[in-house]
Amino acid sequence: MQLDVEYVRSQFPAFASPALAGQAFFENAGGSYTCKPVIDRLTRFYHDRKVQPYAPYLASQLGGAEMDEARARLAALMGVERDELSFGPSTSANTFVLANAVRQWLRGKKAAIVVTNQDHEANSGVWRRLADEGIEVREWRIDPETGHLDPRDLAPLLEDGKVKLVCFPHCSNVVAEINPVAEICAMARSAGAFTCVDGVSYAPHGFPDIPALGADVYLFSAYKTYGPHQGIMVLRRKIGAALPNQAHFFNGEVLYKRFTPAGPDHAQVAACAGMADYIDGLYTHHHGAAHATPLERNNAVHDLMRGHEVRLLQPLLDYLAARNDLRLIGPRRAEGRAPTVAVQLDRAAEPVAAELSSHGIMAGGGDFYAVRPLEALGVDRARGVLRLSFVHYTSVAEVTGLIGALDRVL
Repeated sequence: MQLDVEYVRSQFPAFASPALAGQAFFENAGGSYTCKPVIDRLTRFYHDRKVQPYAPYLASQLGGAEMDEARARLAALMGVERDELSFGPSTSANTFVLANAVRQWLRGKKAAIVVTNQDHEANSGVWRRLADEGIEVREWRIDPETGHLDPRDLAPLLEDGKVKLVCFPHCSNVVAEINPVAEICAMARSAGAFTCVDGVSYAPHGFPDIPALGADVYLFSAYKTYGPHQGIMVLRRKIGAALPNQAHFFNGEVLYKRFTPAGPDHAQVAACAGMADYIDGLYTHHHGAAHATPLERNNAVHDLMRGHEVRLLQPLLDYLAARNDLRLIGPRRAEGRAPTVAVQLDRAAEPVAAELSSHGIMAGGGDFYAVRPLEALGVDRARGVLRLSFVHYTSVAEVTGLIGALDRVL
């Protein structure tokens, strides 16, 4: 079964916007278009529910119920308990709070953590700063030619049993290779370590099946997964109980509140239920009303999304790999990577992205906060990379148009 792209695009008002007509969006890794169910819920909340939630009057009760619905439904889609999912203002903010909790947990102990140089800075910098507390930080390094993160290189970092946390990406926002998360999490667990997976660059291509992956923490951003500007953090109960409370003392016994020190954005949390509406709608459109659990629906939609992306991605990779005036970063086979394609040019990338815009292509140039992996790959930060990223609502015609525009600009 193939994804019905026409139906998908009908669920995104951006594709009917006169302001965006004639433009193909290839900077989805920086933030996706928003689906209609999210926009509808956000509009309704601001119109009808914009009061303090959980009070005894109707508007407040309805607002609180929608916030609870968002947490419960998204948790169920990913196979976790509802209190194992937290919202925050961004993934960077969620990671910062989590790192502060780990700082308190490990301070004064002979402990180590593992970070990679494949990560976006949000899942690298905050962990590296724990060295200020005497916590040993061990770097799991990528191959400087390919960007590959080899699990065999992790094994010696775990041998002495001092590592308590392994932080790594599901896939990098510039390398894009899909890392074997389940294998890595199993290795860490066997060595007595928890895992923190940055899923920001993977989740737009299908929400994760958390039990299958085995991650203790999984982080991603709703504004990159067709929703509002919120960070979503799945925190399994075992690690959540081990880490010290970061919120008001009277919220310390509630798992989904323990790592949310500030009040949540009520409207945006409630609107996140629209992401679950969208996934359920995709499932029903393609599979009918057949009974399936939320996790089964999610996994089926994940496979539809990935199948479509792989079909569109391979021709683009083949085209770029055949050129001798650029360096394609990451795997050449679409099955092993996300459709986030970074290329190193012989000149600065940002002006090239600007030139592409005159051909109706919205793309980006720069370092995308992936300074460490780009430096490891030998990319001049001042020039950066040209990044071409798409998701499941991208059409064959748009990829064809992108290739044509690249021919003219490069």
